[in-house]
Amino acid sequence: MDTLNSDPNKNENAIDHNPREVFSGHYVPVKPTPIPNPKYISHSKIFFEELGIDDSLATNEEFMKIFSGDLSNVPTPMKNYGWATGYALSIYGTEYYQQCPFQTGNGYGDGRAISIYEGVLNNKRWEMQLKGGGRTPYCRGADGRAVLRSSIREFLAQEHMHALGIATSRSLSLYTSKNETVQRPWFNKGSHSKDPEVMIDEYVAITTRVAPSFLRVGQLELFARRARKNEHQEAQKELEMFILHVINREYNQNIKENLTFDEKVILLAKEFTNRITTMVSNWIRVGYCQGNFNSDNTALGGFTLDYGPFGFIDMFDPRYQPWTGGGVHFSFFNQTAAAQQNFNMFIKSLQQAVSSNNETIETLEKIKSDFPKVMKSKMDKMWADKLGLDKFDEELFNELIMLMVETPLDYTIFFRELSCIPEDLNELMKSFYIKEFKDKAILENWETWFIKWKVAINVSSKEQQDKLSKKMKTINPKYTLREWFLVPAYEAANSGNYSLIYELQEIMSKPYEEQSQDIENRYYRLKAIEHFDIAGISHVSCSS
Repeated sequence: MDTLNSDPNKNENAIDHNPREVFSGHYVPVKPTPIPNPKYISHSKIFFEELGIDDSLATNEEFMKIFSGDLSNVPTPMKNYGWATGYALSIYGTEYYQQCPFQTGNGYGDGRAISIYEGVLNNKRWEMQLKGGGRTPYCRGADGRAVLRSSIREFLAQEHMHALGIATSRSLSLYTSKNETVQRPWFNKGSHSKDPEVMIDEYVAITTRVAPSFLRVGQLELFARRARKNEHQEAQKELEMFILHVINREYNQNIKENLTFDEKVILLAKEFTNRITTMVSNWIRVGYCQGNFNSDNTALGGFTLDYGPFGFIDMFDPRYQPWTGGGVHFSFFNQTAAAQQNFNMFIKSLQQAVSSNNETIETLEKIKSDFPKVMKSKMDKMWADKLGLDKFDEELFNELIMLMVETPLDYTIFFRELSCIPEDLNELMKSFYIKEFKDKAILENWETWFIKWKVAINVSSKEQQDKLSKKMKTINPKYTLREWFLVPAYEAANSGNYSLIYELQEIMSKPYEEQSQDIENRYYRLKAIEHFDIAGISHVSCSS
């Protein structure tokens, strides 16, 4: 708030809770709306330790007030209000305006996410944001609340992704209200519907998510669009200020202060290329599908952001998509292409910032055209690692994917069992949903592929086998946060029973480790047939 421009039409008391157009400025000062009678559910002990915060603070009355939205008595130098930001929307490389209630793009942004804190803890800068903290000018007429169900999903998912070794926003705390509920569209129990069928009452909650910043490609696009259209006098300057702020918050270790603006922009493009391609290749490595990978859900820091309709894949399908509104373009294997579309919008926005320098524009164009090569290189390396190979074998990989499409199998369990370096194909069949092959030719193809793979990994001794197995088990997790694990946890939480949340926290913080036999029996197994195609388990509507 001290280095960027606030909305010149801001409300001086920061009570700014009705939808309106925001024409300029980088943020709007806004007070969160506290949830009444906050109740502690959980906090991330691992993250508290990283930040140097004592666990007892999570249940401290003043701490709970702040992180459930009550900033009336915050310690200095904190302010008694936070900030919300606008952003533009592009979907798969196409600019959209109709999601904005004014059809102008000036009313789209953080409708229920309010940042309240920015500071340095244990030598790292962090921003803390309340998800579900109440209405902002960008609320588009909604109530500004997040419900317990979606808050539990995001709270658990962020820390699980961190444990998987994937760049992500983090989870600090999770509080619910003892008495405030809101209505949300949802599905009838056991329904196969793709669209919500009923309105249900759900408890509200606030989860605090934490990251070096919550700056998004969609924000960069917003300022670039304004500059391109010359919407106000300061538009080009605000775009440049925003880019420098991104560099300062997310890339100050890589981009030196004494460089020219154009030099910084080029380095930013190169660094972001590396981060976003690494992130997406890691998503596919662990079976994660973002579901709604728009530019406004793409963090400029190159980490996973906005756990709305995400999902971890069960039965392998390249077109797996957990969100009923997502379409094939955001499906599991298409995430690399979606990343490129968001990257293209990122480059287009940077080019607006350096529009007077043709040489810089051409350099950025070259970085954009090189993106597919960088993405493919990251993907090839990831697949080689998953298969325990020294280098990517395209023929072996393509044969495997064809077999995985033909044979219903669990993605995570298959690669984890492969990591054990099995003696024969039978040991891999733990991951198969079918136990008998009607088409014997497919079984023969599996046998042929397995023999080829054993030759390719080239382990000739028990020592070599153990070493490779250990390495592969650091690549292929044993446990991932499937939706059918989450459903019982948030259903129990509705009745005040949080035990499954705590159990999932513990299990999913050690996704690569062998755990107890009881945990393995319950969480390392095939998805039950009765859960397939069931609304709210196999597919979800956009997060509420």
